[in-house]
Amino acid sequence: MTPPLRRQFSLLHTVATFRLLFLATLGSGLGNWLALIALQVDVYDRTNHSGWWVGGVLVATIGPAVALGLLFGPLVDRLSRKGLMIGSDLGRLAVFAALPFVGSAAAIVVLAALAGVGNAFYRPAVLAGVPNLVDDEQLPQANALLQLVEWGTTALGPLAGGAIVALSGPHLAYWLNAGTFAVSAGLVALIPAALLQSEKPVGRGYWRDLRDGFRTVVHSEMLRTVLIAWTVVMIAAGCINLGEIFLAKRSYSAGDFGFGLLWAASGIGLIAGGLMANSLSQRFGVRRVYPRSMLLFALGVAGAAAAPNVWIGAVAMVVGGVGNGIAVVTNITLVQRGAPDRIRGRALTSIMAVNYAMLLAVFLAAGPLVDAVGARAVFSVAAGALVVASLTAMRLLGSEPAVAAEQAA
Repeated sequence: MTPPLRRQFSLLHTVATFRLLFLATLGSGLGNWLALIALQVDVYDRTNHSGWWVGGVLVATIGPAVALGLLFGPLVDRLSRKGLMIGSDLGRLAVFAALPFVGSAAAIVVLAALAGVGNAFYRPAVLAGVPNLVDDEQLPQANALLQLVEWGTTALGPLAGGAIVALSGPHLAYWLNAGTFAVSAGLVALIPAALLQSEKPVGRGYWRDLRDGFRTVVHSEMLRTVLIAWTVVMIAAGCINLGEIFLAKRSYSAGDFGFGLLWAASGIGLIAGGLMANSLSQRFGVRRVYPRSMLLFALGVAGAAAAPNVWIGAVAMVVGGVGNGIAVVTNITLVQRGAPDRIRGRALTSIMAVNYAMLLAVFLAAGPLVDAVGARAVFSVAAGALVVASLTAMRLLGSEPAVAAEQAA
């Protein structure tokens, strides 16, 4: 392992509790992405290749995150973050153990929505707890490692899922995913609850607590930039996520394995981008790196739209993934530093709610759109949205000294 990579992973050796969280995220993330492929292929095959139904599955997986941010965000700060993580894992375990026994696309969508409830609580609880496990100067490194886990599983999970589903159907993927959540819950159980939550808010009333989360986001320059620019990025994300199976199967004629290959290519790019994010931000500054990473993302997506086959399309998705990875690491660190621990969960869920609300709307629109104009056109729309997001970030993002002052505060 080269010295920069060794430094990147040193946190796993020095902070035992973070190592447990890292491994738990690795287990659940691998199963999550593997199962996402299985869910989409299962519904795609059961519904005569309907874009509406594939969109319904994706809406079901992210709809609960919108409700969490809009209505239940204070729970991430009021309740035990450790308890939320374990409960989310056990709930998702039950869902994926039940999926092999359902007989209709509608039932799959309902169970996917229940799994989405677990996803909605798990990720904000993890991200809100990380600043309490590591020192502030270690925070970008910790976030990069967690993102590397997510993106590594984005690369391996879909590739394995595509191969498993192609060989044996979706049920084996469901069972494997259930097992990963059991492992994750066991690892989180070993982390002391107090280390994930340094302070709990003094309640001022549920609706006032909820409003405080949104107010924190609106009054912070960096959080406001992330909120607006990344909401525009969600337009692209929705088009890509829904259109990818159609790009692989219809446009490239590459089948289930080709679908998994595109996801895996994105994951490889995300890993590379995550490894670059910290050094690029230190060298050139967040103000320059953040919007330009979105332009790189747009370039990759446009290349996938124009690619003649799945192999060139996969290369383009690697390029797009690099840009996406750089932007995501910056997003998370800025949001964590922009809000104190007592309100961090609400700030995170508020931003996620707005982002996911846009993503949900795009999923609803992109299903019939991909049926009408095809996956290549939908990917072209995604590339255009990323260019708009980049220009928006350039406009909203303050100067580098202002960013540094806010982070210090």
